[in-house]
Amino acid sequence: MAKKESLKTEELQSKLVDLKKEHMNQRFQHAAGQLPKTHVLRKTRREIARVKTKLNAEQ
Repeated sequence: MAKKESLKTEELQSKLVDLKKEHMNQRFQHAAGQLPKTHVLRKTRREIARVKTKLNAEQ
């Protein structure tokens, strides 16, 4: 967790965009029945929340 705290705002925003794209792809795979490990949806969603929390704390 300490690594994520040291990221700069631009890096966090870039990571947020990447995570949102990844989550969208995972949702499509899940809907099509092609996502064998459904727990990754939850992990990705929580990682998005962590990044958003860090961005809001910096403001």
